[in-house]
Amino acid sequence: MSGRLDGKVALITGAGRGIGREIALKLGAEGARLVLNDLDAGPNEEVVAELRGKGIEAVACPGSVTAPDFADRFVGTAVSAFKGIDIIVNNAGYTWDSVIQKMTDEQWYAILDCHLTAPFRILRAAQPVIRHLAKADAEAGQRNVRKVVNISSVAGLFGNAGQANYASAKAGIVGLTQTLAKEWGRMNVTVNCVAFGLIRTRLTSTDASEGASARIEGRDIKIGVNPDLLTMMERTIPLGRGGTPEEAAGAVYLFCIPESDYVSGQTLICSGGLTGI
Repeated sequence: MSGRLDGKVALITGAGRGIGREIALKLGAEGARLVLNDLDAGPNEEVVAELRGKGIEAVACPGSVTAPDFADRFVGTAVSAFKGIDIIVNNAGYTWDSVIQKMTDEQWYAILDCHLTAPFRILRAAQPVIRHLAKADAEAGQRNVRKVVNISSVAGLFGNAGQANYASAKAGIVGLTQTLAKEWGRMNVTVNCVAFGLIRTRLTSTDASEGASARIEGRDIKIGVNPDLLTMMERTIPLGRGGTPEEAAGAVYLFCIPESDYVSGQTLICSGGLTGI
C-alpha cells in the first residue's frame, strides 16, 4: 500500500521530541524519506532508530540550528543521503520569556536567531538545490510540487505578554513565508505556515513547572507551566483543552500532501479555535 508521500525527501528541524517527532512519524508513515535534526544528538538518534525500526528511511543531522554552518550541513545531508529535497519543515524552537524592561539583548537575539534567522538560512541554502531540481523537472516534462512549512504561533499573530522576543520572531516567520511564496512559486514550491496555540509538550508540561529547566545552547532555560495558569489558559480555548503533538503534526501534514498543491502563502491557525490571546 503506497503512502501519500512515497519517495519524498523531507527535512525537519527539532525532530527529536514533541511536535517535531510526531511530524517525522507522520510524514514517514506516508512514505517520506527523512533528514531529522535535533539540538541533542541522543533524542535525534533515538527517533531515527525508531523510524528505521518501522522500515522508514531516515538519517540524523544533530546540532544547533543557529550554528553558522548548520544550514549548509543540513541541506548537504539531504543531498548526500537522498539526492534531493521535497519538503522542509522549520520546527525547531523554544521560549525564553521576560517582560520587555527585563529582557536582555541575549534573550532577544537568542530567540530571533532560533525562530527566524535559522529558517532563513536553511531556506537560503536550499534554494540552489531546489532551483536545480525544478529545472531538471521542467526539462523532463514533469511537474513536482515541493513544500515548505514554517512554524509560527498565535503569539506571532496576536502578541503575548512576556514574549516580545518570541512573538516578534514568530511574526517575522509569517512575513518570510509570504515573501518566499512569491519568490518560489515559479519553481513549483508552496510556502505555508502553521501557527500553533497551546500544544502539550515538555515545554508546557505542568510536571516540569517546579523549577525545571532544559539545557539549550549552553543555557539553563526554565520550562513548564504553572498548573493553575495552564488550567486558566485552557478555559479560553473553545475546544476546552490544549492540543496534542499528534494533532499539531496533522496540521503540518495538510500542507505536505498533494491536496494542498495550490495553497501557498497561507497561515493555518492550529489552536483549538482560539483566535486571540
